[in-house]
Amino acid sequence: MSDLPNRIFIKEEGPREGFQIERGDIPTADKIALIDALAQTGLKHIQTVSFVNPKRVPGMADAEAVVAGITPVEGVHYTGLWLNKQGFERAMATGKLYMDGKLTLYASEAFLKRNQNRTGDEQLKAQPDLLRSYQHAGVPVRTGFVTAAFGCNFEGDIPPARVVDLVRQMCAIARDNGEELTLIGLADTMAWATPERVKQVVGQVRDANPDVAISLHLHDTRGLGLANAYAGLQMGVTHFDAAVAGLGGCPFAKHAGAAGNICTEDLVQMCEEMGIDTGIDLERLIDCSLMAERIVRHPLPGKVKAGGSLRALRAKLAHAGHEGQG
Repeated sequence: MSDLPNRIFIKEEGPREGFQIERGDIPTADKIALIDALAQTGLKHIQTVSFVNPKRVPGMADAEAVVAGITPVEGVHYTGLWLNKQGFERAMATGKLYMDGKLTLYASEAFLKRNQNRTGDEQLKAQPDLLRSYQHAGVPVRTGFVTAAFGCNFEGDIPPARVVDLVRQMCAIARDNGEELTLIGLADTMAWATPERVKQVVGQVRDANPDVAISLHLHDTRGLGLANAYAGLQMGVTHFDAAVAGLGGCPFAKHAGAAGNICTEDLVQMCEEMGIDTGIDLERLIDCSLMAERIVRHPLPGKVKAGGSLRALRAKLAHAGHEGQG
């Protein structure tokens, strides 16, 4: 089916996705400056840091300091990532983040073992306790998330039926504890998705959960990120994760030199040309992508930051034509 939405919602994950994997130290002040600039673009959801073991992810050792230094913009949700109860408690303790409870299961047990040193059964059994921690803290639980939903470097292709079953289990855990999941995130953690696979998995998850919105977290490691996003749009997906300038990737899955998440400004450019509203000022976002490249001190894979937006080019041509007529 083809069911293009009129508007989409983008969760910016560049500061977290990018700075967790960059080699060498990124100054805390630079991280804060990028987050503050992103908040001026029209983005309404910015994932700032991850609360993980700093010995495993040194780039997030200053997570609390980054959050403390942000200058909040009204209407912008600043969030953090955590993988367990301890990380959640650290995020809560900042007192500055928008807290949204999330259940997470892994479609690849091999990747789960590498990422969290857990089995699938252990991850499943941990979810009710995590959910109750959210409830105790007054945090609503509305999101379920399936990691490695399309394939895995260690296991290969993931059957869509497995993803559907994991979503079923998360929804059941939520309902058993008086909650209702309204958003299901599907992550292409290791870039195994193709447009056809996106349509298959999204279609089967949506058929089994017609009242739940779907979000896509896509990586561009094999150059299919935007094509997969377009396939998602055709399936009516309205929520996407993206990273400014294409920052980042998973530190436990990424190939050396490979691209990370789909690039925010490239996604915004595509949607803008398709008449799909994002609510984002593309020119300001391009400025942020150039800032990100300066901060990490090496080229980043985003394309629009180099080529410029088509809107700006049209305006330049129109201005040149007007001057010529004058």
